[in-house]
Amino acid sequence: MKRHISLLVLLCTIFCVTNVSAQFRYGAMLGVNLTDLKFSQNLFDVDPAVGFKAGVATEVMFPGIGFGLNSGLMYEMRGAKLHLGQKEVWGSQGYGTEHSYLHYLTLPVNLRFKWTRMNGLEDYVAPYVFGGPEFSLMVGHSHVKALDYARGDVGLIAGFGIELFKNWQVQGSYTWGVTYAERTRLLDDFSAKNRSWNVSVIYYFRR
Repeated sequence: MKRHISLLVLLCTIFCVTNVSAQFRYGAMLGVNLTDLKFSQNLFDVDPAVGFKAGVATEVMFPGIGFGLNSGLMYEMRGAKLHLGQKEVWGSQGYGTEHSYLHYLTLPVNLRFKWTRMNGLEDYVAPYVFGGPEFSLMVGHSHVKALDYARGDVGLIAGFGIELFKNWQVQGSYTWGVTYAERTRLLDDFSAKNRSWNVSVIYYFRR
C-alpha cells in the first residue's frame, strides 16, 4: 500500500509540474519483446518467447536542460517456453514443453536525458537515454497447472532511443525483473523472474 501511495504522489507531482513550466505530451506506443524467465536454479531448459505491448506513452521534458520523465500505461504480453518434461518430477505428471505466457498492465516511471542543444539538428534527430522502475499488474496467464503466479511484477529498465522529426521515437531497452513472476508448486523457492529485451515505436501527438 505504501508503494502505491508513493507512486500516486510521484505521478501527481509530475502532472503539477507540467502545468507550471515543463513540456507535456502523450502518444501511442507499439512494441515487441523477447522475454526469458530466469529461474533460481537450472533444472530444465527455458527458451525465450516473443511477445508484444501496446498502450499510451507520456513524456514530460524540462526546457533547456534536456532532462525529463516518461511514463504511460500499456498492455504487455511476456513469457517463455518451459521444458518441464526434462525433470521426472513434472514429466511423470504428463508435463512436457509448456508455454508460459504472462499478461500485464504496465506502468513505467523513467528518468530520461535527451540531447536538445545540437544547433537545430534536434528538430530532426535527437538521441536520448532513459532508465528507472516499472510496475506491472498481472491480468492473466496461460494457466500452467504446475505453476503459481505472482499478482504483479517490479522491474528496472535501461534503454536508449532516437527521436525523429519531434513526433516519432524509436527505442530499445532491457528490463530486469526484481520480484518473482511465477514459481513451481512442487519445489520450495523455485521461482522465476522476467528478463526482457524490448523494441518500441512511439508517435507523440504534440510537438
